[in-house]
Amino acid sequence: MTSLFRPIALAASLLALAACSTAQGRDQISIVGSSTVFPFSSAVAENFAARGQFRTPKVESTGTGGGISIFCRGIGINGADIANASRQMKKSEFEECQKNGVTEIVELKIGHDGIVLANVSSGPRMALTKTQIFLALAKEIPGPDGSFIPNPNTRWNQIDPSLPDLEIDVMGPPPTSGTRDAFNELVLEKGAVELPAMKALKDEDGDAFKARAHTLREDGAWKDSGENDNLIVQALTRNPSQFGVFGFSFYEENTDRMRAVPLNGLEPTFEAISTGEYAAARSLYFYVKKQHVGVIPGLGEFTREFLSVRAAGPRGYLRGRGMVPLTADELAGQEAVARGLIVMAAPET
Repeated sequence: MTSLFRPIALAASLLALAACSTAQGRDQISIVGSSTVFPFSSAVAENFAARGQFRTPKVESTGTGGGISIFCRGIGINGADIANASRQMKKSEFEECQKNGVTEIVELKIGHDGIVLANVSSGPRMALTKTQIFLALAKEIPGPDGSFIPNPNTRWNQIDPSLPDLEIDVMGPPPTSGTRDAFNELVLEKGAVELPAMKALKDEDGDAFKARAHTLREDGAWKDSGENDNLIVQALTRNPSQFGVFGFSFYEENTDRMRAVPLNGLEPTFEAISTGEYAAARSLYFYVKKQHVGVIPGLGEFTREFLSVRAAGPRGYLRGRGMVPLTADELAGQEAVARGLIVMAAPET
């Protein structure tokens, strides 16, 4: 489409959205996406609605990948207005949005989080490196001669004699989850590259390296859970020797029952994540469909509320829900994006 016709098409689509919205009474913001961001988005929705000006936004936990897919289906009353994400939108997702007419997307970073490996407090204590986790969970690992073989490790002490003589049994989020993506990139990749054969593969073929680093076992040592982190905690409670992978914010809500595994010698703490010292720290995001602002009541106001000091600041109510806040400079920058509804550029990857 040429630049001459793009404004005409955009105006027509907005008029259609407005007409449908008025006709069917769409006066409630629709939010989908990350299970990690879900409690934060729900808290903002509650505080936002408490002022009595707009209806309480509808927030659904669909996983980051699933949420962005819904968000990118198009504009109109049947589409989501916001996608929560525990990772940044991928280039392929952005392109899908563009193809379907979602051409103006506002990306907002809301805070920080970390990937945590934990078990119940009554279970065995363990400290791990990223490389040990890769050697425990990857479907294939380098053999003695450097070639890749099916993972032979069934017990932790086979990886390192200093680890417990305990069956490898880890439960974590499915491939649609942003937490799974972050676990792959921040833990498995970083651990894999410490092995000479994996480092050589990365230097030779980056895509092949990622595919091998991200492919988890299918023999029961790794188990996919659903998007609901509570299900992981319930499973760990039934099996004290099992470990689970989830976000720090969820772990912090369950420290009375859970014990985190130190990663590369450091436990996940608020301070370690906020400074980036913790080896598996990450950022959290949400994406706004700018084409719906001014049509769906309260969408712009909700966006600004999420990035307000009272919500996302160092003493904001989201801190009380477990979110690690942005620095003052970061927050000021994101507030400006929220106020101006600045459209994001295409991701590089």
